[in-house]
Amino acid sequence: MKKTNLLLATLAATLFASTAFADVAVKLGVLNDRSGVYSDITGEGSVIAAQMAVEDFKPAEKGINVEIVSADHQNKPDIASNIARQWYDQDGVDVILDVPTSSTALAVSDITREKNKIFMNSGGGTSDLTGKACSPNTVHWTYDTWQLANGTGSAVVKDGGKKWFFVVADYAFGQALERDTSEVVKAAGGEVVGSVRHPFPGTDFSSFLLQAQSSGAEVIGFANAGGDTINSIKQAAEFGIVQGGQKLAGLLVFINDIKSLGLETAQGLYLSETFYWDLNDQTREWSARFEEKAGKKPNMVQAGVYASVLHYLKAVDELDSKDATQVMAKMKEMPTDDPLFGKGEIRKDGRKIHPAYLFRVKSPDQSKGEWDLYELVSTIPAEEAFRPLDQGGCSLVQ
Repeated sequence: MKKTNLLLATLAATLFASTAFADVAVKLGVLNDRSGVYSDITGEGSVIAAQMAVEDFKPAEKGINVEIVSADHQNKPDIASNIARQWYDQDGVDVILDVPTSSTALAVSDITREKNKIFMNSGGGTSDLTGKACSPNTVHWTYDTWQLANGTGSAVVKDGGKKWFFVVADYAFGQALERDTSEVVKAAGGEVVGSVRHPFPGTDFSSFLLQAQSSGAEVIGFANAGGDTINSIKQAAEFGIVQGGQKLAGLLVFINDIKSLGLETAQGLYLSETFYWDLNDQTREWSARFEEKAGKKPNMVQAGVYASVLHYLKAVDELDSKDATQVMAKMKEMPTDDPLFGKGEIRKDGRKIHPAYLFRVKSPDQSKGEWDLYELVSTIPAEEAFRPLDQGGCSLVQ
């Protein structure tokens, strides 16, 4: 009997040890702006979104242990690069998430490829991430400059805004957004009469707005984001530009920006997003939970962090492994499906495909609540929302 008990105890210990060693330990790094011009649209809200994805997936029940770390890249590529190297080389980070500011996103993408890890970008906008700078280790999840240009730019041209002048943030994102929107405007029969580039981040836009005002343009397109967009539109209102007959087009505008501007200033503005809290029952339910934790409604970047973490964990669970090459292949093989973006896919070039939406900002009398800010104008199907696979110049596309 003692011998039998000893054998059973040994077997139980072996099984327990096997189970323990079979667990997959995953470390996620949320790298974004936590103190500057983009902190309101990424920052701690993106960390909360990642935590919610882990909570909802219940990885411990599936033998996956998840740790989340975060850091502030201050919108500087050199700082982002140093953090990414340290995370990959010393701290055991497997996946880097979010990374607003296109110049930092491009830098992190390069390092991720070098280290053969995984980068799931939600905050950066340049379409070059799935074009000439595409990487087998990068997924571009939420939006990009091609999608914004075709969503907002084409709608404004159709609405009669033929002559454009651009106010551009002078770094990779602003330049890519100006390029992509200019192509859309010209293809639709419009004209670009000029542009001016401002330092990033900026505070005083008066000289740039005066150039735009005197350009003869019908539309002033702001190829910037976050605090730069808010300040640009506020100062444009102070100069009476809209009252003078020119239209304003925010080419990357978040719900946080509209909240800061107020409906009195922002009403009638066209914008394109891939997520809005009030789209359906699922987005409303998730957004209510997010608001309880963050004190505000989520934006599309934070929704993208949530959805990308879910898809990554599904792939790890399927494989029972965190091997970057295998996980990336599995993520591209499996259809994406989550409560915020619905069904979609990750293409060969790393572009995540899902619907996009054209919204118009409500007037104060139309709004029924603090966060009731958008009127849905049209839905852009997933297959039309992003640049065709064969037009980006990605080396991964045969």
